[in-house]
Amino acid sequence: MSFLVVLLVLLVEKFSDWRPRLQHDGPWLGQLRRLEDHPRLAGSPWLALALLVLLPVLLLGGVLWMLEPLAYGWLSLPLHLLVVLYSLGRGDVKRELGPFRDAWRRGDEEAAALVAERDLQLRELDPPSLLQAVQGHLLWRSYQGFFAVIFWYVLLGPMAALAYRLLALCTEHARLEALRERAGQLRHAFDWLPVRVLLASFALVGNFVAVNRALLHELLNWDIPANRLLAEVGVVAADLDPLGSGEAGVARLDALGALLVRTRVLWYAVLALWILLA
Repeated sequence: MSFLVVLLVLLVEKFSDWRPRLQHDGPWLGQLRRLEDHPRLAGSPWLALALLVLLPVLLLGGVLWMLEPLAYGWLSLPLHLLVVLYSLGRGDVKRELGPFRDAWRRGDEEAAALVAERDLQLRELDPPSLLQAVQGHLLWRSYQGFFAVIFWYVLLGPMAALAYRLLALCTEHARLEALRERAGQLRHAFDWLPVRVLLASFALVGNFVAVNRALLHELLNWDIPANRLLAEVGVVAADLDPLGSGEAGVARLDALGALLVRTRVLWYAVLALWILLA
C-alpha cells in the first residue's frame, strides 16, 4: 500500500490544491497555546510533548487498528493518504523563492536581500552568503517537507510521518524555550537517519566522489544539525559553478532543483523495486 499512497501523493501534489486545504494547523496550535499557558504543564515540557505529539499519534494508531481488518485493509488507504498529505511541509518553496530569483537574476542584490528577509526569514551580510543561505533553505525545505516524511512513512507508517510533522510544528511554533528544546532534540533524532539516506541518494544521482569526500568524516557525527549537514554536503552533490550574480546564481538554484527531482525519481524507483521483490 505504501507505494500506492506515495504515488497518489505525487498525483495530488501535481494536479490539485488539496494539500493546503488539508493542512489546517489551527486546532493543534490552539492546543499548544493552551498547554503553554497551563501553570503545571509549563514546567513539564515532556508531558506537554506527550499530549501534543504522542496522544494524536496513538489516536491515529487506534483508528488504523480498527480499520485494518476491514476490506483487507483497503479502508485505511484514504486515511494513509490524508495523514501523509497533512504531514508534508507547509507552503511551496518554489513559489517562495520566486521573488528572490527575479531580483537576483536582475542583479538587484539589495532587493534580493529584502525579499529573502521577508519571504524566507534569511538575513545575511553579503550577497555570496545570502545565496548560500538560500541554497541551504531550498535543500532543507525540500528535505523536511517531503523526503523525511516519505522516509518515515515507508519505513514505519503514517504514525511516524505524523509524529515527525507534529515535532516540526512544535519546534517552529512553541513559545516556551524548554518545550522547543525538547521537541528539537526529538526532531534531531528523527532527522539523523533520513538526512544521511538523502545525501547518499544525492551521491548516486550527483557527484559521487564529492559527496563521499564531504560526507565521510561526518557520517556518524550525532551532534551536527541536519540542516547544516544538508547545506554543506548537498551543495557539492550538484557540482555547481562558482558563486556568481545574475543568471549564474539562478543557475545554481536550478541545478539544486534538478538534483532534488532526480532524487525523487530514484526514491520512487527504489520503492517500486522493493515492493516488487518483497
